Amino acid sequence: MHLANRARSIFEELGYDVRMNGARGEFRAERDWKQVTVRAVADPGEAAPAGDLCCFVTDDDTAEPLVRRLEGSEDGAEFAVISVDGRDGYEVVRAPRADQ
Repeated sequence: MHLANRARSIFEELGYDVRMNGARGEFRAERDWKQVTVRAVADPGEAAPAGDLCCFVTDDDTAEPLVRRLEGSEDGAEFAVISVDGRDGYEVVRAPRADQ
């Protein structure tokens, strides 16, 4: 399954209302008071936070390099990273702070 489709599927399973925004591999996910920009990224160099809360969905092998790159950035945006495997599994590698 394509990475963007996996990302959408994960958020739909978690009960989020998913709205595509036209950008390739990106959508908005909303539930209760949370609004999250979700981006599917294959290359850690492509990732840049957008908005108040951004979640990046990537393959297992790029998740840790992506976390290191984003934690080293100076923009201060809050973010989460979800890694997906070759099957149907996923793992939250980095979650946002509890107050987000």
